[in-house]
Amino acid sequence: MERRPVRRRVLPGIAMVTALAAGVTGLAGCTDGNGIGISSDQKGSGSTAAPAQPGKYRILPQPCKAADPKRLKAMLPATDSLTTEQREQLYAGTADASYDGDRHVGCRWNAQAPEGNLLLSVTFERVVSYDRAAASDDDKAHQVYVRRLTDAHLPFPGPATSPSPGAGGSASTSPSAAPGGGGGSGAPSPAASAPASGSASASVSAPPSPTAPPELGSRVLEGLGNEAYIDDKLSAAGATAAQARTVRIVFRTSNVLVTVEYSVQPSAPGTVPSSAETQDKARQLAQALVERFNE
Repeated sequence: MERRPVRRRVLPGIAMVTALAAGVTGLAGCTDGNGIGISSDQKGSGSTAAPAQPGKYRILPQPCKAADPKRLKAMLPATDSLTTEQREQLYAGTADASYDGDRHVGCRWNAQAPEGNLLLSVTFERVVSYDRAAASDDDKAHQVYVRRLTDAHLPFPGPATSPSPGAGGSASTSPSAAPGGGGGSGAPSPAASAPASGSASASVSAPPSPTAPPELGSRVLEGLGNEAYIDDKLSAAGATAAQARTVRIVFRTSNVLVTVEYSVQPSAPGTVPSSAETQDKARQLAQALVERFNE
C-alpha cells in the first residue's frame, strides 16, 4: 500500500495572531477611550527654544579714526605755535591699551590752548552674551547700559515726554547745577517761591547775573542711538583754580556701547565753561558716531 505525504496547513487563526503581534510591536502609539489609534511623537515635546541671534556688530571701528578731522579741530583747536608734525600728532590721538580689539577699544586727545586744557576721549565696547538662550547680545548690552545709568544717579527710564533738565529731578543729581538754577529748567528755587520779607530775602532769590549761561545738567537723551544719557559735571570752585567741566555721553546702538567724554579746563581762575556749548560739541560728535555705525 503506497503512502501519500501529508500536507500540513497552517491554521488561519494562528497566522492572524502572529500578524497582530507583529503589528503591535511595530506601532509606537496608544489608543483613546474609544479604541481609536492616536500617534505619539515624542521628539517635539523635548524641543527647546532656539538661541537668540548674535548682535548686529561683530567688530569695532578704529576709535582714533572714528571722529571726523574737522570736528576734532573744532573741539580741540590747536595753537599757532605748534608745528605741522605736532598738529598731526595731536589729531592722530593716542589709542588706549586693549587686550581684545573686538571687544573694547578707545582713543584720547589732549590739546593745550592759551584759554585752557581740552581733553577728549571716545570708547567703544561690544557686549557679548555668553548664554544667548537666556539673553541676546542686545539684551546684555541694555543691562550694561542700565547699570551705567544707575551709577550716574539718573532716573530710569528717564523723562519720556519732556527731556527738560528739570524733569525727573535730574538737576539735583548733577553736580553742575547752579545754585537756585534748577538745571536751567526755569523752575523757581525754594528761596524764590517763599514770600519775601525784606530786601535781604529778595536779594537771595535774585539770580546772580541776568546774563549767566543756563546750566543744562545731566539727563536722559532722546533720538541718540537706541538709548542714551548725558552726564554734566562741574568741579568745585577754588580760590586760584578754575572750574573744569566734564561732559560724558553714553549711548547704545544694538550690542555696542559708546562713551564720549569731553572736558574743558580753563586756565583763568573764575572762568566757568559754558554748559550749553560743551554739551553741544559732545553731542554733535556722538550723533556723528551713531551715523557711522548705521552706515
